[in-house]
Amino acid sequence: MTGLPDPALFRPDAIPEETRRLNAEITAKIEALPDVWSFPAHVVRDRRARGLGPFPPAPKSARAETFDIDGPRGPITLRAIAPAEGPPRGVYLHIHGGGWTLGAADQQDPRLERIADATGLTAVSVDYRLAPEHPYPAGPDDCEAAALWLLGEGRTRFETGRLAIGGESAGAHLGVVTLLRLRDRHGLTPFHAANLVAGCFDLALTPSARRFGLEKLVLSTRDITMFVRHFLLRGGDPADPDISPLQADLAGLPPALFSVGTRDALLDDSLFMAARWSAAGNAAELAVYPGGCHVFQAFPSGQTEQSLARMDRFLAQHSR
Repeated sequence: MTGLPDPALFRPDAIPEETRRLNAEITAKIEALPDVWSFPAHVVRDRRARGLGPFPPAPKSARAETFDIDGPRGPITLRAIAPAEGPPRGVYLHIHGGGWTLGAADQQDPRLERIADATGLTAVSVDYRLAPEHPYPAGPDDCEAAALWLLGEGRTRFETGRLAIGGESAGAHLGVVTLLRLRDRHGLTPFHAANLVAGCFDLALTPSARRFGLEKLVLSTRDITMFVRHFLLRGGDPADPDISPLQADLAGLPPALFSVGTRDALLDDSLFMAARWSAAGNAAELAVYPGGCHVFQAFPSGQTEQSLARMDRFLAQHSR
């Protein structure tokens, strides 16, 4: 990472008018919805799967293949989408977002199809166990198991050992935790790239997360607090690097692209982690988008296309 991000990116006049309109539409939609915290988690999951939450519904890919692998507490379902043409150059281990509580491996098929076709990587998404039914360390354990499977049986199944990892929000958090567990528990650093989108890297909450407030622009301070409460339902110290990877020794990790919008409650998480990633001697790229809300890449816009294209280029570069 070269220097600090341009201060001009954070000025109100840097926000594209299209992004302003999109943020207003998202906020109005969420304000019209029932309070997400008035329902059990399984009800919110079902509503999101039907497109009744803040994000537009994603069609399912006819190319996707699902299969189970052995996990620490039973089977883990993986969902693979191969490139439309040619043998895969590698595998992109994708970890979905949703505050460790929501989401599923089949709710971002169009994005994973695009990654597969643009980069030549087979996208493999993990259906890890979700809180509060399965709090820490269940989700991280499943992601670690999926990564280890890719290093073993996965090499034969996909005929490649070249690996990238990534995810959005809680998925970016779990991606970094997985990299650290492989390094520290198994002496392995097999991944060649990390694509980390709007991650939550400090569960004690960074300043931007604490100060964002109650504005319903996808993710509020209250939401983050509740998600962390679900994730750590059985306890856990937010200062533990296995819980808050911002606190970890980050040496020996792969090149990473950090993508975040300036209207994201988790803005500081990406700014801080990109700086620490670089300070640990790793290659780091930081892409900051004026006015972008939390995981704005899920909504169609000019900035979305710009961000997705940069991620595709980053992953393609590191899959050669």
